Amino acid sequence: MEQGSVMDTPAAGGPHGRAAVFDVDGSLVDTNHLHVVTWWEAFRQAGHRVSTHAIHRAIGLASGDLVAHLLGGERAREEADAVSAAHKALYGQYLERLAPMPHAGRLLRRLAGDGWKVVLATSAGGHELSALRRAIDADDAIAGTASADDVSEGKPAAEPVERALELVGVAAEHAVFVGDTVWDMRAGRNAGVRCVGLLCGGIPRADLEDAGADSVFDDPAHLLASLTRAPGV
Repeated sequence: MEQGSVMDTPAAGGPHGRAAVFDVDGSLVDTNHLHVVTWWEAFRQAGHRVSTHAIHRAIGLASGDLVAHLLGGERAREEADAVSAAHKALYGQYLERLAPMPHAGRLLRRLAGDGWKVVLATSAGGHELSALRRAIDADDAIAGTASADDVSEGKPAAEPVERALELVGVAAEHAVFVGDTVWDMRAGRNAGVRCVGLLCGGIPRADLEDAGADSVFDDPAHLLASLTRAPGV
């Protein structure tokens, strides 16, 4: 798959410019495996044996959807709130130590400097979102954030991406969504935008491509390096 071409949109974009929408967990901040371990412990405390592999594949779903995906049916409806609360408490101990992916902040600033409107679309909210933004350390490049507090449905529904585009007034045909999970790619496809997959979240290239990725890069640093080669960026 040709690298860099998916970011090669016309310099001006549409009448309101062009947008680069980013997932955060696993894409811009190195959190996926922290989520896996803390979800595993939350399930264990609730009496459920759920494999770390299965949890990893579900990362990217909103908390309630993740519990439903992994437990299914009536058990999920009965226990979602308690398991999610346990995960939130366990994960919270890491919030002050989160680390960005390589050159995540530089990538956002480069895109903003090149005329892109950079928007975050994340299932995180509140203190967690604040911690993620501190880790990225590029608030000056971020034009808006569509968080869990702003939507009724999480990924793979289109709503998080659509809400992000509404915030900056950019049409889907002038937007790219960057994420690290199959749920991200499906959300981008459902919203009608082109999709860039990142491998730094631990999901295989083939899975991202099957879910709709137009291009796949190792991490933000790799995507940033590709921008110097893309003729229209």
